[in-house]
Amino acid sequence: MSRPDGPEPGPGVAADPPPRRRAGRWRDQALALGWLVLVWNLLWGEVSWGNLVGGLVVGGAVLLFFPLPPVTFGGRLRPRALLAFALRFAGELVDASLRVAWIAVRPGYRPRGAILGVRLRVPTDLNLALTAEAISLVPGTLIVEVDRESGTLYLHVLNVRGPADLTSARARTLAVERRIVRAVGSAAEVRRLHTEPVEKGNRP
Repeated sequence: MSRPDGPEPGPGVAADPPPRRRAGRWRDQALALGWLVLVWNLLWGEVSWGNLVGGLVVGGAVLLFFPLPPVTFGGRLRPRALLAFALRFAGELVDASLRVAWIAVRPGYRPRGAILGVRLRVPTDLNLALTAEAISLVPGTLIVEVDRESGTLYLHVLNVRGPADLTSARARTLAVERRIVRAVGSAAEVRRLHTEPVEKGNRP
């Protein structure tokens, strides 16, 4: 029996990954870098050439010196859904900023907060990360814990006056997840959006 040309890897030497796997790894790294650049520009509050270059440098350093566990991207990019997510996110960002600013300038007003647990319907690592980032960037909400095993996000919600505000915060979180999955999720993940999530307990 003939053997393929070239030396075989010896014991303890890992064979090179196939080209398709390498291409998928580079694609995932490119998506992660693009997301980090976007977050960097949002944190600075404006999109400029300096912020784009700075985001590329910082994002590249993060991926190089603090490599994350490999996250497989099995979805597909849908430009129309991605544009809808970006526009809705920008609108929510402006609306939440105005609400928090109004709370800050109201004399003598002390807003109450609460910790809310929301179990996502698509508990993949990528969806947990994207949804948590999108939620944390909106003023008034902050991710305090991520339960990877159950796919649950625990977030601090500002200005909670009653159960209706908690219900509204849960609905907004699931709506963000829905728009993200419709923009970058697989067909199977989109179908899972129709399942009813299990509610978690709230802590005042």
